[in-house]
Amino acid sequence: MAEKLSEAARADALSNLTGWAPTEGRDAIRKLFQFKTFNQAFGFMTQCALKAEKMDHHPEWFNVYNKVDVTLSTHDAGGLTALDTELAAFMDKAAARFG
Repeated sequence: MAEKLSEAARADALSNLTGWAPTEGRDAIRKLFQFKTFNQAFGFMTQCALKAEKMDHHPEWFNVYNKVDVTLSTHDAGGLTALDTELAAFMDKAAARFG
């Protein structure tokens, strides 16, 4: 089972991610991705879903047309872990391919 990140590890991880912010009221990070089209948003979600399945670590996300709102937290650990920051970094790279 993944372990929650220490405050120092959390700060370090967030400093290496662009646009991700702590979620108010819970131990999670959140980012809103915006694309030009629905097809780009869906393509992004498809790539991220494949990665998440390989990691056995699934995001909380919502999609409306060209926007994808993502929240990452490891429920089994009760908060933010390295799995979340790894998936966040992957999502940032995937988004760059579509935008």
